[in-house]
Amino acid sequence: MSNQGTIYRNDIRTDLDAPRLYDGVRTRRVMSFVYDYLIVLALSVPAAVVVFLLGILTLGIGWHLYAILIPAIAVIYIGFTMGGSRQATVGMRMAGLRVEKLDGTRMEPPLAVLHGVLFWASVSLLTPFVLLVALFTRRKQLLHDVLLGTVVVRDR
Repeated sequence: MSNQGTIYRNDIRTDLDAPRLYDGVRTRRVMSFVYDYLIVLALSVPAAVVVFLLGILTLGIGWHLYAILIPAIAVIYIGFTMGGSRQATVGMRMAGLRVEKLDGTRMEPPLAVLHGVLFWASVSLLTPFVLLVALFTRRKQLLHDVLLGTVVVRDR
């Protein structure tokens, strides 16, 4: 298991301090956020149709699912993509990024979901100041990355 220029020891990445991994990461993270947000919104359209039909079948009770529709889709999306084998959402892959744990092990789906939830919480409370944290961390980590022991690196 070896990417060009990536160092692995027993399938665990050991080069997370290499400066080349963080060139342009902040800009790419913003781009990947926009891509992922659009993907979640696109996935919400067919889900909204299903909830509408479910609401008709349940005489309106199913329409209460609209309150959690977008967050639920986002959690499932993040769990399957960032928590998957590529360790990146579709937007992150388009931007050439992936998430790594600082201990070098793979990102599991529950940690990926927690990563996404903490990101949304920090963005909701600190926007746009949440991005300032990346200016002061060596690996351009945001607050939720620091708390969870993760880092976003360039994949290519």
